Amino acid sequence: MNFTEIKGLDEAYVLQTYGRNQVAIDHGQGAVLWDTEGKQYIDFTSGIGVCSLGYANEAWAKAIYDQAMKVGHISNLFYTEPYARLASRLAPAAGMAAAFFGNSGAEANEGMIKVARKYSYEKYGEGRATIITLKNSFHGRTITTLKATGQDHFHEFFFPFTEGFRYAEANSMDSLMAAAGDDVCGVMMELIQGEGGVNPLDQDYVRAVAKLCAERDWLLLADEVQTGVGRTGSMFAFQQFGVQPDVVTFAKGIAGGLPFGGFMVNEKCRGVLRAGDHGSTFGGNPMAAAAANVVLDTLTPDFLEDVKRKGQYLRDGIAALGSPYVSGIRGMGLMVGVGIQGMTHRELKDKLMAEGLLCLTAGADTLRLLPPLVISREEIDQGLAVMAKVMGA
Repeated sequence: MNFTEIKGLDEAYVLQTYGRNQVAIDHGQGAVLWDTEGKQYIDFTSGIGVCSLGYANEAWAKAIYDQAMKVGHISNLFYTEPYARLASRLAPAAGMAAAFFGNSGAEANEGMIKVARKYSYEKYGEGRATIITLKNSFHGRTITTLKATGQDHFHEFFFPFTEGFRYAEANSMDSLMAAAGDDVCGVMMELIQGEGGVNPLDQDYVRAVAKLCAERDWLLLADEVQTGVGRTGSMFAFQQFGVQPDVVTFAKGIAGGLPFGGFMVNEKCRGVLRAGDHGSTFGGNPMAAAAANVVLDTLTPDFLEDVKRKGQYLRDGIAALGSPYVSGIRGMGLMVGVGIQGMTHRELKDKLMAEGLLCLTAGADTLRLLPPLVISREEIDQGLAVMAKVMGA
């Protein structure tokens, strides 16, 4: 089908909940995509940080095919090898004790919230269930994770929301202490606020929060749905902040393009959720877990160091443009935010797309770049060339 036919079916039969770009993607290779009309794009989005190995990765596709030909799904009423092997590799790589597998980032964050509240309830009883999150955060689109999100415009329409959240300003211990109380059981934060504008937290602040959580027996809850699994140049972003969370979530890039997510707990929280406390029909799906194992095969220490180098290369390349539209550049690894002035970030995103570069937006004024982790420097250069054409000095 061509673009017009696909768009017609979408408008006729799909709920119009997305502001889609006026492009229908047909296929890809590495960090390059082609639409149904044959136009080529350099991809700085990777499906919002999901396609960590890019497109048409043969090892990834073969693992999925081989597992599909054995058993595609059997449920968590039985053991299968792929999820067990994945947990045995992922938990030690994060310094955690055990993992739970689900399907998405929002589901992972819901599970993390349940761990925090049950841990506190079993140890201290009722009345200690509030979780402090940060203003400008984003934690998902379920009723509970919308309420956990620290942006007021997400707290509309779907009343009543789940209660038990208070919000503090990022990087302000004074604000965090003002939100504290005897009813608190945890602090939940993204190490880099992704949807809020690609805003890295200050390392000293993160360490101070971790220290406070340890002193008060609050759980330190790290939402690494977007920052985890190599995106920032380490397996998890918290490893570059010098802290160890009690619970950490992951999703997006873990399975390279298949729906997969989950959370991991430390030894203190290993026994909080017991049989019947939590579950997910598709969690630990054998095909998705097989794909995730290929992702972990790829994320060697040398590969992760190269993600850092490529991220710096990309940030340096944008800075070298001397663009009057750039107000600032921030991020870690291949998670890059570019502050935009002189036009809206959405206008710029559309101009770049018209010239063959796919980008994302975040916050009120940020161009967000999340290329596949396997992107080459040549592909980065092609993307920078488009940027120079559209937004150069």
